[in-house]
Amino acid sequence: MSPVRPVRHARRRLIAATVTVCALSATPLAPHAAALDAPAYSETYRPQFHFTPQKNWMNDPNGLVYYKGEYHLFYQYNPNGNSWGDMSWGHAVSTDLVHWKELPLALSHDDKEMVFSGSAVVDRDNTTGFGTRTNPPMVAVYTSLDKATGVQAQSLAYSTDRGRTWTKYRGNPVIDIGSKDFRDPKVQWYAPTKSWLMTVSLSAEHKVRFYSSKNLKDWKQLSEFGPAGATGGVWECPDLFPLPVDGDKKKIKWVLVVNINPGGIAGGSGAQYFVGDFDGTKFTAEDKGSYTPPAGTVVQDFEGADFGTWTAAGTAFGAAPATGALEGQGEVTGYDGKGFANSFHGGDSATGTLTSQPFTVDSRYLNFTVGGGKHSHKDGTVLERGPAPDGTVLADFEGGTYGDWTATGDAFGTAPAPGTLPGQLPVSGWLGVGLVNTFLGGDAATGTLTSPEFTLDKDYVDFLIGGGNHPAGAADPTAIQLLVDGKPVRTATGSDDEALNWASWDVKDLAGKKARLRIVDANTGGWGHLNVDHIVLSDTRAEPVSRETAVNLLVDGKVVASATGADSETLDWASFDLRPYAGEQARIQVVDNNTAGWGHIMADRFTTASAPAKSLVQRADWADHGKDYYAAVSWEDAPGDERYMIGWMNDWEYGGAIPTSPWRGAQSVPRRMALRTVDGRLRLTSEPVAGLASLRQGSAVTADGVTVTDTSQPLGGPAAAGKALDIEATFSVQDADRFGLKVRTGADGEETVIGYDTTTQEMYVDRRHSGAADFSAAFPGVQRAPLKPENGRIKLRILVDWSSVEVFGGRGDAVITDQIFPGPASQGVQVFAENGSARLDQARIRHLGSYRD
Repeated sequence: MSPVRPVRHARRRLIAATVTVCALSATPLAPHAAALDAPAYSETYRPQFHFTPQKNWMNDPNGLVYYKGEYHLFYQYNPNGNSWGDMSWGHAVSTDLVHWKELPLALSHDDKEMVFSGSAVVDRDNTTGFGTRTNPPMVAVYTSLDKATGVQAQSLAYSTDRGRTWTKYRGNPVIDIGSKDFRDPKVQWYAPTKSWLMTVSLSAEHKVRFYSSKNLKDWKQLSEFGPAGATGGVWECPDLFPLPVDGDKKKIKWVLVVNINPGGIAGGSGAQYFVGDFDGTKFTAEDKGSYTPPAGTVVQDFEGADFGTWTAAGTAFGAAPATGALEGQGEVTGYDGKGFANSFHGGDSATGTLTSQPFTVDSRYLNFTVGGGKHSHKDGTVLERGPAPDGTVLADFEGGTYGDWTATGDAFGTAPAPGTLPGQLPVSGWLGVGLVNTFLGGDAATGTLTSPEFTLDKDYVDFLIGGGNHPAGAADPTAIQLLVDGKPVRTATGSDDEALNWASWDVKDLAGKKARLRIVDANTGGWGHLNVDHIVLSDTRAEPVSRETAVNLLVDGKVVASATGADSETLDWASFDLRPYAGEQARIQVVDNNTAGWGHIMADRFTTASAPAKSLVQRADWADHGKDYYAAVSWEDAPGDERYMIGWMNDWEYGGAIPTSPWRGAQSVPRRMALRTVDGRLRLTSEPVAGLASLRQGSAVTADGVTVTDTSQPLGGPAAAGKALDIEATFSVQDADRFGLKVRTGADGEETVIGYDTTTQEMYVDRRHSGAADFSAAFPGVQRAPLKPENGRIKLRILVDWSSVEVFGGRGDAVITDQIFPGPASQGVQVFAENGSARLDQARIRHLGSYRD
């Protein structure tokens, strides 16, 4: 695969638009600058026991195969820069899945193609004729992107020197169906039919297709699987493999891993899986049965002739519940009975709210169904735009020229635009009669516009921004930048929306500095333009207007919980946890404040219950519940028939903006996979490879029999502190609501919380205060994974690296992988309990060295 080819760029930017008004980066650039001067592999956020290339961009693992004592790790790689582009295959090898040696570039892009994701096999019988039986070739099967057409096809390359040098097959491609969404072949030898088996993704159709071949060159289609499970994003990087059930080699089930972006369990990229059977032709997933939500009391089902006591404002919801799809709307499914709230009255351009009467919170959960647009509520937004902030106007683009600003290229022309330009969707939200609009000549135009120097003498820089979502950290940005000493210290981009909205930079830490503004349009693809207006220095932060399509819970007039649709006309279950607001007055408000694509919301069946309802995404099975585990695929031909898996430790929601340099992207630790029966059904479990113990340094720091009540306290003293740790901890569940460990703790409350919530029986990672997190609104948050105590105990294995945590709960049936970017001085370890007591029965903390040692 290779998440983020040109077509996926467009998809990823569309997703970002639903997440935040604009992508802001207020991250200080000092870590970047320091990294440029630091020795290789000692940079601020450089992982020590997770593989990273010495420099440049890396994403998906590819070509995982074991041959002649070496585990091969190929990976998506840009040999020419630290952002996605020029996709090629990088290469590293290991003898133990722990110590890695980076090798020269394996498969390079060229003038005609980029080399996207795929797999590698050892052709031991020389079925291809690329080698000999005594020296069988290693064959890479990869997706070739035709640069001229965008078509994705499957191609071959081969090596006869253990993967050190490669030759592309002259007969490429070997499968071409003329599709731009056909990628990521995983190939293996299927012994029962003595043939090669390919598992490949029809990504936009949410399908996996299977092919068979005798020689890797001529392929016959066998069958398809899907759509099934989670389908909120493209399906990529499929992997099919057998595993024994509960260790019984006489009882085999097949696992189909399908990576999805977006629409993962944590909101962005994710790795889901299906368990079932494969008969040599067809994969059949086990039937999990239909879903029945928890029983409860229906408080609003919109079955009446009107909205009853609920109050509608605006025009979007009409005067009464809808009884099906409205004019211009696709087929609507998933609602109960005959009526539901539907804001598509008048189409996506209509806006409005639907608000319940106040009620006293006296139940544990509020369950409901929701559908429509995926435009989340964002704190700090308002439903209606107020006046422009007072202050010093740096530019309002009203004078008919750019004044002292300097333009380069052809995107800006000689004067501000009067509004919408030819061929452009309607532009709205600017002030006055002029604005910066780089759609001059269409998206193909590029250029820069730079302001004269000014002094930062107020707290905020406020501005209106719209247009394409191409952050400054990504290839070919459309962004506005604040420059100090010629270097960007703040950036913002659009949200794939022609409506301009307020954005702000907090510049209090830059008070008195001389600065310039630079507007950059380097993008020639879809949404390759930017709209900017009314830039003002102010002591007031501008309030962006909500673009949400959401169901909100309001307490004291503030939104305390929110759910949105999934860009789907199918309503699905969602749930609000009401327990923190017991006894308080609340309202439910359904909000449509979006006028663009999927600018509507649907809701039904509001039900109070003692347990939460689960969405389709929550009901799917996930190999990892964190934000940063994607493109997960496994090694072929591993000794002992073991199944080892590795994933890209990043997320397409912010992958191009993480604050690392001169590299960007890391791989997870390789994991040993197993199928175990958990709570009566089969689960794919994982644990770090045993060889990781070889990196342990010195003696373990131990802490046994520690009881903690309603507090946090240091654990293990200075000897336990560190940036790279392997922690094993076992807790006895007592009466605390939440308990666990905090790692990478430091000044100003910096911490990454790894806990267990007894009220929901979930393991969680909270990285909201883990360090640098404001480079993307999608980064801060809490990730959760279901985990039941075993014999009254919770067991955690925590791997802490310089910029990540990987948490394995129980016997590997709950896993959360998250990046973190703490300051180098944040190295503490603490134990905590909230609202009660917990007992840490045993903890072993070990320091880990580098895989390069």
